[in-house]
Amino acid sequence: MSANLLLVEDDPLIRRSLSSRLRKSGHRLRECETVADAGQAILAEDFDAVLVDFRLPDGTGFDVMERVEQRQAGTPCLMLTAHGSIEHAVEAMSRGAFTYLRKPVDQEELEVQIKKALETSNLRRENRRLKRLRAPARGARAFLGVSAPAAAVREIICQVAASPARSILLQGESGTGKGLVARAIHEESARSDRSFVPITCSAVPDNLLESELFGHEPGAFTDARKRKMGLLEAADGGTLFLDEIGDMPPGLQAKLLGVLEERKFRRVGGLKEIEVDVRVVSATHRNLEAMVKEGSFRADLLYRLRVIPIRIPPLRERPEDIPLLAEHFAGELAAGWGRPSMHLAPGAVQVLESRPWPGNVRELRNAIERAVILNEGGELPARAFGEDPVNTEETVQLPADGINIESLVDDYVRRALERSNGNQSAAARLLSMTRDQVRYRMQKMGLLGKGKHVT
Repeated sequence: MSANLLLVEDDPLIRRSLSSRLRKSGHRLRECETVADAGQAILAEDFDAVLVDFRLPDGTGFDVMERVEQRQAGTPCLMLTAHGSIEHAVEAMSRGAFTYLRKPVDQEELEVQIKKALETSNLRRENRRLKRLRAPARGARAFLGVSAPAAAVREIICQVAASPARSILLQGESGTGKGLVARAIHEESARSDRSFVPITCSAVPDNLLESELFGHEPGAFTDARKRKMGLLEAADGGTLFLDEIGDMPPGLQAKLLGVLEERKFRRVGGLKEIEVDVRVVSATHRNLEAMVKEGSFRADLLYRLRVIPIRIPPLRERPEDIPLLAEHFAGELAAGWGRPSMHLAPGAVQVLESRPWPGNVRELRNAIERAVILNEGGELPARAFGEDPVNTEETVQLPADGINIESLVDDYVRRALERSNGNQSAAARLLSMTRDQVRYRMQKMGLLGKGKHVT
């Protein structure tokens, strides 16, 4: 096992002897005589291991080890000395030395220790790599894609996050990742150590949305028995994400405009003004300009919300991202369901690339989730993405006597919860709904708090 080694030894005879033997063993070597020289070498080049004498003209081997840790953390250091003692050995190991060898160094023992050091280093490096892979991407990196549109979104996330802008409007079709972008802006910003508070305006009944946002005082309305903090107050110092802002009722639009302009509000039924420092990120798939012309959305609120507008591109505008997204979802979902690692067969990727994906990234993720749930083994074949029997023409035909759409939606929510073992987020993905919408349906059906349907 050859390696790139740094040898720090001030005695020229010992240095030449060691370097000659190590090069004959197939290793590449850089030689230094002092702590200062070693520091320069560590800045200029990456090493697999460092062999360092304890006593050096301008310091000790411990000084070299500190520089290694600062610049190349995890690189094993083997301490060499002619002045060995038990105390020396203990101190060297406690400071992070991989091992401690006395001069004259036995060549066979040196090779054994170098091999062990490299194996340990490689294992640590692989563990770090796996941890990085398993750790969920945060900030702008969470918006996955190799395409130019994806790169442009990541760039604007970083620009907007670093700006002082307090009102940001995300526009894009359903399923493009507006919620992900909102969270990424928060995580990239100086507000990242404070709360990110999301709410889907369409998922909360109009008569409750005001209380959810502003909170209420005791006695403000029936059943208001105690004071409740609103989401605006909870997001103080952080970010409030208003998803589906186009579904906010007109009366509440006026109150939100006041908050954006004054940075103050009152709880429902309250008299005291509460000041908040909050960045408001709003999102919609609707055409707010058309809604303004229709009179269903306030023009002044639109102007205030879109101080910085960001358009999230649909998946059809970045088809080269489909293979990367599909593989990412397959691995993530398989791990989440306790399945072995899964990847897509080439034919499966071709099938996915051939589809228009009107539901965008959410629809793609849902397709991958169904395939992961319904297929065994480590590879998802093309047939895993065949037509879903529940979407056939026969199934969606309208009966002669009509249907109760509310009951139909409730039935599908129940089925999705059963399929996902009560996981609300997974059920929402299967239905192309938000988690808040699923929870609203569950609350209406009396399912919250029952059995497994509470996750």
